[in-house]
Amino acid sequence: MDPVLQSFLSGAPVLIGHFATTLALLVVGVAVYMAITPHNELKLIRAGNIPAAVSFAGLVVGLALPLSASMAASFSYLEVIVWGVFAVIGQILVFFVVDRVFGDLSRRIEAGEMAPAVVLVGTKLAVAIVGAAALSG
Repeated sequence: MDPVLQSFLSGAPVLIGHFATTLALLVVGVAVYMAITPHNELKLIRAGNIPAAVSFAGLVVGLALPLSASMAASFSYLEVIVWGVFAVIGQILVFFVVDRVFGDLSRRIEAGEMAPAVVLVGTKLAVAIVGAAALSG
């Protein structure tokens, strides 16, 4: 058998497993974040609330960055999960820190205020980039 094909066949299950594990962490992370934050992002987005959509998009990208770095740097599913949990915790902490700085962040997003949502997204992405770099060593 061709060595390239053999390499693909032996590596594909690991790739698929790490990819599926990371996507599952992304979905779980988004769900946990939505359960913890005081406002209902999806309801607000469906109603056309742009700051909620911006914040939610920042969450998804902010989780995907360190999760992808975790997947790239990990050798086992357990490592992906452990570092993925830290990424989720980091994004939740970012929300509460920015909420503390701005005061009543959820109410302001619900009211359609864009400025706090943009700062929240910028902070989420900054923390995600630093976290991804730390994970990739």
